[in-house]
Amino acid sequence: MDVKQLGCELGVRYVLEGSVRWAGDRARVNLQLTDAESGAHLWADRFDTDRAGLPAAQDEIIGRLARTLNIKLMELASHRIEQETAHKSTPNDLLIRGLATFYRSGSEATLQEALRLFEQALELDPASIPARVAVAHALCVNIAWGWSHSVQHDKARVEGLLLPAIERDANNVRARMALGLLRRLQNRLEESRVEWETAIALQPYNAHASLELGLTLIYLGQPGAGIPPIQKAARLGPYDSSTPAAFSALAHAHLLLGEIEPAIEFARKARARKPAVYIPHMLLAAALALHAELDEAAAALVEGIRLRPQFYSLARLRAYTTWGNSRYRALREKTVDLGLRRAGMPET
Repeated sequence: MDVKQLGCELGVRYVLEGSVRWAGDRARVNLQLTDAESGAHLWADRFDTDRAGLPAAQDEIIGRLARTLNIKLMELASHRIEQETAHKSTPNDLLIRGLATFYRSGSEATLQEALRLFEQALELDPASIPARVAVAHALCVNIAWGWSHSVQHDKARVEGLLLPAIERDANNVRARMALGLLRRLQNRLEESRVEWETAIALQPYNAHASLELGLTLIYLGQPGAGIPPIQKAARLGPYDSSTPAAFSALAHAHLLLGEIEPAIEFARKARARKPAVYIPHMLLAAALALHAELDEAAAALVEGIRLRPQFYSLARLRAYTTWGNSRYRALREKTVDLGLRRAGMPET
């Protein structure tokens, strides 16, 4: 059927088409998203599986599709709003534009732009739960990346924004995720774990919640337990902005476990996907140094410090990472810190 005709008859803007092709026991699922007004193809993906893995593959396809469409449709809506120059932005317009920016955030500048849009939406509608939660989440990410200039004030503000929002809607997944991040930043790690598990129970295919649960387990000193949810996050969102973070988290977990070769592999993958982020370079430096590849380790360390000059020593790095229990810190001292020290990072 003609997609434009279908869109007109059903009154829809976008059409998702799919097909399954079998070759023996192997199946390939093809998907594509089409603009029903113009007929333009906007996005496509494919999944391969076999008969034995089909039930698990179906769950993964649903989860990845839900996440991808959420991000893609938000981007498209944001682009339409920006094109309507004569249109006065509503709180919802500002939220959509902010979320589209937030999803592609990988730099301080894009995060600040997303936060600015969220703050405008909240100013126009102070009672808006989505706006309160969006501001809170962006402030938490700002703290987590070391970009906040008023950490304690921002943490207190996040608490004031989130708790009333959750009281009004206990099933708000984004609010649960923001609270999970806040609790980790406060080093209330068991509470953080509960919030991530709650978010996943509400939305089982949420890649970001799975990633953050894995990270929280790492900081609880349980890197082995953290690996499966991080792997799930990487499968659910293989092409989106959270994947490099998942690779970094896997490198971190394997490094803490003393599994140096997979740590190097995942750190390289993370660096290849996001070379402008300092974390993969630091992890790669530590892993390579523990593998006695000191020249490459030193080069990776130099690049990591170039990207984040404030983390020029182990003392500065520890001062920033204020979360993590004693078990995590003991594992880190024997692996990450030892590797960075061998790569050439000074103590102070």
